[in-house]
Formats: sequence, C-alpha cells, structure tokens
Amino acid sequence: MITRKRPKGDSSELPLVSHLIELRDRLLRVLATVLVLFLSMIYFANDLYEYLAAPLMRLLPEDTSMIATEVTSPFFTPFKLTLVLSIFLAMPMLLYQFWGFIAPGLYKREKKMLFPLLASSTLLFYLGGVFAYFVVFPLVFGFFTSVAPDGVAVMTDISSYLDFVLKMFFAFGLAFEIPIVVIVLVWAGIATPESLKAKRPYIIVGVFVFAMLLTPPDAISQTLLALPMILLFEVGLFFAARFVKTEEEDGEELDEELHKPDASTKDTDTAVQERDELDEEFMKAQANETSLNEKDK
Repeated sequence: MITRKRPKGDSSELPLVSHLIELRDRLLRVLATVLVLFLSMIYFANDLYEYLAAPLMRLLPEDTSMIATEVTSPFFTPFKLTLVLSIFLAMPMLLYQFWGFIAPGLYKREKKMLFPLLASSTLLFYLGGVFAYFVVFPLVFGFFTSVAPDGVAVMTDISSYLDFVLKMFFAFGLAFEIPIVVIVLVWAGIATPESLKAKRPYIIVGVFVFAMLLTPPDAISQTLLALPMILLFEVGLFFAARFVKTEEEDGEELDEELHKPDASTKDTDTAVQERDELDEEFMKAQANETSLNEKDK
C-alpha cells in the first residue's frame, strides 16, 4: 500500500499529540527542577525547620520547647517542609514553562500584558510570605503565648505548627495578589476603575470578612491581613487606570494602521500565493499516486 505524502508546509499532522508531547516535556522540566532543589536541601531539613520555628521559639517561656506527638513527626515534618519549599522556590520555573507553552497561541497585545502579570504575581506572592514571616508571626505568636492561662505550658506540636504557618503563607501570598486581580478585571472588561472606586466601601467590608476566614480567630492577624489587602487594592486601582489609558492609546494607533492605504495587501497576496503553491503540490502528489497505482495493476 502506498502512503500518501502530505505536501510541504501542511501543519495539520497530529497537532493535539504534538502539544501534549510539549506539555509533557515542560512538566518534566518542572519536576526535575523541584527534585534538584529538594535533593540539595534535604540534608538541611532540620535546620530549615529550626529557622521556620524561630518566630515562635523566641517567644516561648523558658524551659519549654516544641514537641512531637506522633512517632513519625520528627522525620516527616522537616521532610514535608523541604518538599513544600522546593515547590515554592521552583515557582519561577513553573511560570516560565507555562509562559513558553501558551505564548505561541497569544496575540502580540496579550503577550505584552501576560508576561508582566506572571512575573509580578510571583513577586507579590513571595512578598506576602516574607511579610507573614517577619511582621505577622512575631505579633501573632506573641499574642497567643501571652494569653495562655496560668499553669498551662505552651508546647506546640511541630506538625501542627508547620500546618499553621503554611496556611498563613498561603493566605498572605494569595492576599498580595489583589493588584493582579484588579488589573485582570479591568483588562477583561468585567469592571472599570470608576466602578471599583464606587464599590470601595463594600470591598473593604469584604476584605475584612476574607481576612477573618483565612486567619486564626484573633483580631490582630485579621487586621494585619486586611490592611495590606486594602492598600494593595488601591495600588491595583492606580495601575488599572494607567492600563486603561495605555489600551486607549494602543487602540488609536491600531486604527491608524488599519486605515492606512494598502496596509494588508501584501500580506493577502502572499497568503493567496502560498495557498496556490500548496494546492499545486498536493495535485502533483495525487497524480503521482494515481500513476503508481495504475502501474501496480
């Protein structure tokens, strides 16, 4: 049986499979990065946990320490911390591979907008974690250790402490993404800077409710999360307003380009010529196949 050859330039051969192969390769690169980071830090797992626990250890009363209530906690808790930290540090690589996968399918305007959003969202998430560790943890742990009843020794389980701080890191990292959310809402046309400003009182109330759900049940951590969120909302409004102006200017330039005489004539002629060449090659391939089949008969 003679297999028909596709003409040169025909890009219709299994596009879904090729995309899946590319996605697999990019995911393997991300996993390899996480594995390298994990293997390079696993030896220092206990030291990393001691550094993470330092904000609480400095505030514990004398002659007290953290405890492990499960048999496997002394091993698996630092192990879990190292794994989470490896994923955390590999986030730029993950976003880079994500960008490389979707960039070919984006318009120039979308590329211009999306890459800065990815980079700034990563930076803001890291800043949220840094703010939680250096500002929030000392205040929250100082409050919790000071309100313990007399006769109660504050001795936190190492696994429970890790779960608590990871939730706080995630909450503050997510909260610091507010400027990105505001800009995306304006970019997508869902809202405008003016409409968001008009709804500012409702947004402030919603911020405090959101902070209450994400933080422990105390007013200190709730306020420490809500105030930066409100400030970041104002920052997002500022940049969203500038983005709208930039979009209007780009739209005017695009209109001018489109209304220029013979702006797209060359591109249209080139596309028609390429299509005719492909059709001609395909007809030749068909004729060759027909002649070969007749010879076989």
